[in-house]
Amino acid sequence: MAETTPGRRPAPPREEVFAVAMAAIAEHGLAELTMAGLGRRLGMSGGHLLYYFGSKDQLLLETLRWSEDELGERRRAALGEPLPAAARLDSFVALYLPTGAGDPRWTLWVEVWGRSLAVAPMRAGQAAIEAAWRADLVALLREGIAGREFRTVDPERFAVRLSALLDGFGTPLVTGLPGTDRERAIEHITEYLDESLHLH
Repeated sequence: MAETTPGRRPAPPREEVFAVAMAAIAEHGLAELTMAGLGRRLGMSGGHLLYYFGSKDQLLLETLRWSEDELGERRRAALGEPLPAAARLDSFVALYLPTGAGDPRWTLWVEVWGRSLAVAPMRAGQAAIEAAWRADLVALLREGIAGREFRTVDPERFAVRLSALLDGFGTPLVTGLPGTDRERAIEHITEYLDESLHLH
């Protein structure tokens, strides 16, 4: 994405578009993120953005993929640390949960979840991103079981349950529902892991 049109500023690299989109979401939320407004931040027209991305749905999905690629690198680095599996599972949980109300990555996730009901490509994109998280979690669980840090559980089934628990805590956190906070969520999740997975 670096073509030029006579009389126009060269189109910015896609990564710049994604970074500016995430910054706009962090500032004002998704409701005010329009193609025209994003184009103004980038010094180009909303129509020019549509030319490259096809639709706002596609832009949102690609921005989410870009964000998740960056977070995926951090996740793999954390899971590759020479630490007990239990400590790395704690890092996984911390990376998964939103940082707080309005977390831009989770705000994007909520939007993609809603739009994926009617847009098949968004469903497929969402599933691919979630599959990467699930695969890393299953591999970590298997390692912990093999090393006798964790009880013997079905890693695939446990990963499904833990993912559902994380999503269940993450959604009210990102939307800022009263009575929810990240520290309390982590306490509940840690208690669940201690009771259901850790050996004593």
